[in-house]
Amino acid sequence: MNRSKIGTTAKTDAVVQPRKSLTMVAYELLEELITTLKLEPGAILSESALVDQLSIGRTPIREALQRLEREGLIVILPRKGIQVTDVNPRKHLLLLELRRELEKLLARTGALRATEAERLQFVSIADDMENTVGDEDHVGFMRLDYELNQLIARAGHNEYASRAIGLIQGLGRRFWFMHKEEAADLKLAVQLHATLARSIARGTPTDTEQAVNALLDYLEKFTRTTVDPSLLSR
Repeated sequence: MNRSKIGTTAKTDAVVQPRKSLTMVAYELLEELITTLKLEPGAILSESALVDQLSIGRTPIREALQRLEREGLIVILPRKGIQVTDVNPRKHLLLLELRRELEKLLARTGALRATEAERLQFVSIADDMENTVGDEDHVGFMRLDYELNQLIARAGHNEYASRAIGLIQGLGRRFWFMHKEEAADLKLAVQLHATLARSIARGTPTDTEQAVNALLDYLEKFTRTTVDPSLLSR
């Protein structure tokens, strides 16, 4: 995502960002539209309409849609169009089981292998996340969460774990955004994400595992609350 939407810091500006391909631009725009529910679950989309809406060519749009289908956010229906997938809280709990183990691996290896530039980015994202709390800026937090997820996947320098976790991150953001009004605590969510980011930046593997467990405990409780509100007190 374009950091100009959410603000930048001098620390991040010092890091040269590679130019994004049109496919990546299309993917990030569509991923945000889906995860922030501007394209709602069950909605039927057309490739040609998305080309017109985003003013991006058909090939990048098609490649972005193929990636989104691999990630479970859409289903491509031959001769019918594209459908945004539904959300199932009980299935989401299964996704969190996998996410916990993958994220512990990537956070631990990131603490050991991250470059100095990546460590600065972790701190910058944590700082920017904390700035979203006062304004209750859920979309800004979502954009930063996307950046944090991408950075964790890169900083572990394990391409196989990175590919695996990439398949589930968008589903997690969409679920959180969908239920934020009924169950989310933005201040706590920011605190847990920022703690994880800073623990990786410090290079402390044990702390990163604890931070991942604390974050996933919160997300599991959040998910169970959407299934049965009485579980909130358990």
